[in-house]
Amino acid sequence: MTTTVTCIGTSNHGFAQYAQEEIRRLFPAVAFKLIVPTEIFSFEVPGSWSEVSAALKEQEPIFLRHVQPVQVQWDLTRSDEDIANLKTWLATTGESGFTNPGQFIAVQVRKEEKADVPYAPFTIKAELDTVITSTLQAEPVVKGADRIVSVYISANKLFAGISSPSENLSDWSGGAIRFQKEEDQISRAKFKLLEAEQRFGIDFSYARAALDIGAAPGGWTSLLLERGLRVTAIDPASMHPSLTSNPMLKIYKKNAGDVKLRDNEFDLLVCDMSWSPRQMGRLVADLLYALQSGGTAIITVKLMHKKPFQTIRELIQLFEPSLHLLKAKQLFHNREELTLYLQKL
Repeated sequence: MTTTVTCIGTSNHGFAQYAQEEIRRLFPAVAFKLIVPTEIFSFEVPGSWSEVSAALKEQEPIFLRHVQPVQVQWDLTRSDEDIANLKTWLATTGESGFTNPGQFIAVQVRKEEKADVPYAPFTIKAELDTVITSTLQAEPVVKGADRIVSVYISANKLFAGISSPSENLSDWSGGAIRFQKEEDQISRAKFKLLEAEQRFGIDFSYARAALDIGAAPGGWTSLLLERGLRVTAIDPASMHPSLTSNPMLKIYKKNAGDVKLRDNEFDLLVCDMSWSPRQMGRLVADLLYALQSGGTAIITVKLMHKKPFQTIRELIQLFEPSLHLLKAKQLFHNREELTLYLQKL
């Protein structure tokens, strides 16, 4: 008898079909069921959860933002019985070896809008935290967990499973990473670079000088300055007044094609422009002489006409042989775009 595993996958709204296409390439025998149109789906594949998660981590899909195992599921009773069942399952499963005393365990509960239930996600979390503390003798946490208890409540069913943050591809519930807006924040675009920093494990402290192409009004520039880098910003539009007097910032208020830079001047290049991928790619390619060998490039790609896989292939061909793609990922803050993480050869 073939063992199968059921998972719940999450993508950015409108991109589930691309996540499913990538999963199908990894697991040709996969079967999908839609949960939330164009965004959340379940899939069943032959194998164990450890095998499936290992394959997903080794060849991580671009558009699969988050995945969680389904180790138990049942029809909703829409009563406190649902919570009682969850508590019994967690106590039994945890004691059988999924969790160990002293571990840090996070409970992440998501509820579909159509799920008409009398309890809120925070109620379920509070109840399961008591099991973690009293029965499993572990510590409930929000971040920095060793294990994550994932609960998903759909319109008719309840799904639950236990896994590690890395197996889920994100330690945030549903992969929806949240940052607190700062009072003097220049733009929300800063969140994209913050997420890329965390998601790709980038340590900006290694860099000394950064080139920000299409920088205005300065959301990405502001973060790089906060990280202690010298920044050269290029954009014909104006930078935010709070940045212009910073001694670590040099501004070229002109088109990037009109700027002459020194060879190997930078060890970091970033670009977050609202241009078409082809226009943006040519502009970046023409300035790659200024990026040192071994330097890093972080580039967002606007998916104006969808066809994302073709767009990525065309950009990589345009950047070759100068840049090597380390990872491509549609981040939570990307919306209708994705982020490329590359290295200069």
